[in-house]
Amino acid sequence: MSHSISRSNSEKLFQKAKTYFPGGVNSPVRAFKSVDGNPLFIKRGDGYKIWDEDGNEFIDFCASWGPLILGHNHPAIYRKVVEALQNGTSFGAPTALENELAELILSRNPFIDKIRFVSSGTEAVMSALRLARGYTGRNKVVKFEGCYHGHTDAMLVKAGSGLVTFGESSSAGVPAAFVNETLVLPLNDEAALRSCFQQHGFDIACAIIEPIPANNGLLLQGGEFLKTLRSVCSEYGALLFFDEVISGFRVSFNGAAAYYGITPDIITYGKIIGGGLPVGAYGAREEIMSCVSPDGPVYQAGTLSGNPVAMAAGIAQLTVCAEEGFYQDQEKRTKAFVENVNTYAKEKGYDFEFVTIGSIFWFNFDGKKNITRADQINPDMSKFKQLHAFLLNNGVYIGPSGYEVGFISSVHNPEILKKAAEVIKQGLDHVMAE
Repeated sequence: MSHSISRSNSEKLFQKAKTYFPGGVNSPVRAFKSVDGNPLFIKRGDGYKIWDEDGNEFIDFCASWGPLILGHNHPAIYRKVVEALQNGTSFGAPTALENELAELILSRNPFIDKIRFVSSGTEAVMSALRLARGYTGRNKVVKFEGCYHGHTDAMLVKAGSGLVTFGESSSAGVPAAFVNETLVLPLNDEAALRSCFQQHGFDIACAIIEPIPANNGLLLQGGEFLKTLRSVCSEYGALLFFDEVISGFRVSFNGAAAYYGITPDIITYGKIIGGGLPVGAYGAREEIMSCVSPDGPVYQAGTLSGNPVAMAAGIAQLTVCAEEGFYQDQEKRTKAFVENVNTYAKEKGYDFEFVTIGSIFWFNFDGKKNITRADQINPDMSKFKQLHAFLLNNGVYIGPSGYEVGFISSVHNPEILKKAAEVIKQGLDHVMAE
């Protein structure tokens, strides 16, 4: 069954792209650095399918890295976007669409009173970090190894030496002064958390965490560590900051906060709220949001914030997501898909397991290990690399890195998921036989 698809058109486009863009891409996660070959150039998408410039057809589990929870080119989103476009693309002035999307979110969300729309998840995190510092009058920020919060300077940080550690820059071009107010802790380590707050607690503005870390494997914390983090933040007057750019509107309408029943002080959203268009948002209770300009001294602005076309797409998508049973159905189909593959892998004795929550899944080639921290992931991604090539050649598209997760959309019906599972099982046979 294994064969190689033609990539000649994508190859030509990539060679040209390399003369325009660093590495030939506009985001490094699109480069095929850790898998075989060069990136496929995608021409179009419809429902659960995408087609590349060579006419190859794929069942898509990347979903534009998460935003497309209704699949590609959803008719409701298409109609709403076209309707908005007929009135113009951008005004730099308030529109009724901003009110409509805000009401759709806030009327259902018990965790935040007010929201501010921006143009990306990174921008949302950057703005919310400034707000946390402005509100508390403190400078230090706690983050957790294995959580990604966009490419804002203070968050491009990895752990230094020692358990409770000041961060070290993980990117060139970030001055040490920008990251030495960032404390990096291991996930799921209550002792390290308490020790950090005992040392620095009253200087800490906020602790930022992906409550469902899904950028470096799927590092499920369960509720207990998150509940401990909530109580420690409260004890020291630090804000608990949930970065829900991926998990927001993905595991439930109100994200991981609702899924785990934990109330954060600040939340960032992105991806799904834009229906496939560039968008981000941050929100908090009234008292905190009143610090944001023009009401307060924390400045943040954006020419394209609340862009009417993005707002329209978000309204259309979240209206569907808000329907009764939407998330239960997502989880049910995802679980059946995951269990199909996991049962097969177990019967065959393969050291492989799909890790899953909501409609997210991750390829874990260390299947007998419960992985909750980044340092527990085996850095040998050779088997993932082989599986990625097999899946592409057999019509299944996933993100080009073993650290990335996959996403199920509402258009992935049981029949399609069963078909994809069969290809994945054949792929595991192919990879594990070597």
